[in-house]
Amino acid sequence: MAESPEVQAVETEDEYIHVRFRDPEGFKTIRTPDWATNAAQDVSAGAEVRTGEETGGDDWKVQSVLIEKHVGERKAREQAQKIVEKIES
Repeated sequence: MAESPEVQAVETEDEYIHVRFRDPEGFKTIRTPDWATNAAQDVSAGAEVRTGEETGGDDWKVQSVLIEKHVGERKAREQAQKIVEKIES
């Protein structure tokens, strides 16, 4: 089983707290797929997941997780980590 990535940054913007796990510059494509959002909903209602295809490879990995702002940064970090573990395990 692969080890989950560490949180790199937590930023609050508009309606969401953006929990970034990987630098967006390391991806050639980033999307918000429905299947990942559906998986995230089990952990945090309203959450979205941005996945990306890595530059120089074919692997898709979680780039960031968006958690609704009302949750708060500490809880958003915890929920985002659970979402990444669920998707990437």
